[in-house]
Amino acid sequence: MPHINVKCYPKNLTEQEMADFVSALNELAQKHLKATDDVVSIAYTEIEPENWGEVYHNEIKPNLDTLAKKPNYEM
Repeated sequence: MPHINVKCYPKNLTEQEMADFVSALNELAQKHLKATDDVVSIAYTEIEPENWGEVYHNEIKPNLDTLAKKPNYEM
C-alpha cells in the first residue's frame, strides 16, 4: 500500500501538468514497488517558502537517518 506524500513550494501547475505528474508517480510506484493502481495514494501539498522551515524542522531534519534521499541543505 504505497502512499506518496509530496510537499513543495507552489509550482502553479496546470490541471494537465498535475495529472501528468500524478500519473508518472503512480506508474513509478506500481513498477518499482509492485503495487496495483487501486492501492497507490498520492498527496500533493504546496507550502509557501516562508513556511518551509516547519516542514524541514518537523519532517526532514528529525528523519535524516531514514530518508531515502537526503537534501543538500540545512535550515
